Amino acid sequence: MAMNDSVNILNSAYLAVEYIDSFLPDNPLQQPFKNAWNYMLDNYTKFQIATWGSLIVHEVSYFLLCVPGFIFQFIPYMQKYKIQQDKPETWEKQWKCFKTLLFNHFFIQLPLICGTYYFTEYFNIPYEWEQMPRWYVLVAQCFGCAVIEDAWHYFLHRLLHHKRIYKYIHKVHHEFVSPFGMQAEYAHPLETLILGTGFFIGIVVFCNHVVLLWAWVICRLMETIDVHSGYDVPLNPLHLVPFYAGARFHDFHHMNFVGNYASTFTWWDRLFGTDSQFIAYQEKEKKKQFITKK
Repeated sequence: MAMNDSVNILNSAYLAVEYIDSFLPDNPLQQPFKNAWNYMLDNYTKFQIATWGSLIVHEVSYFLLCVPGFIFQFIPYMQKYKIQQDKPETWEKQWKCFKTLLFNHFFIQLPLICGTYYFTEYFNIPYEWEQMPRWYVLVAQCFGCAVIEDAWHYFLHRLLHHKRIYKYIHKVHHEFVSPFGMQAEYAHPLETLILGTGFFIGIVVFCNHVVLLWAWVICRLMETIDVHSGYDVPLNPLHLVPFYAGARFHDFHHMNFVGNYASTFTWWDRLFGTDSQFIAYQEKEKKKQFITKK
């Protein structure tokens, strides 16, 4: 009975969103996107699309999303939004980070990406435009992927902080006490595999079109680069996502090497009390600001 009620609720929600969508104006970008997608299908094999297409989406998205945070360090006005203002970025750290990223991207992640084609073939994942899910279905699927990845990340990330394991793997990621956007995927190769597994679980659960692979890549990169940016910028649209953790939440983890283990949301840390030090820190900062204003 409970299962039937849940299905009915989901169906009703889907019909409601579909009804609202029928009143929205046509997306002017849809036709150019459709033309580009069909051109890609006509001129490249599925293996090329799944492998090299996925690599291009990842690399272009990653470094483009890093650009704003990189530029902020040269804009004096933006420094008031930097969380750890006493620890500015340095060229030496950024260059070291960039070199490690290239190694991880091409020698760890690329071999995994090469399996994308075989994954889509095994599960008969379509590529055709006609079978592409509607935008609101894609948004819901990406949110579902984020929930699954966040749960995996919380428990495995917390395990990597265990005193018997930390210095061998996760310590690499914590070389930067004050994180910056490009450092989001700066990690030990084993950590890339361990925590990266959470990314693929959602894909296995929800994927009904190859476009979800790319949409989820972009969403995940957008989130992880934001929380590692080192800047708490106002009017950040990601803060509209319910229970979104944000840069200040994760920055505290880098400052103190403890607590705030989740990647995207706050609920696991709240449930297990691993955000208690962060909450105490926030209260302390509020009192300081109150006294300063007086």
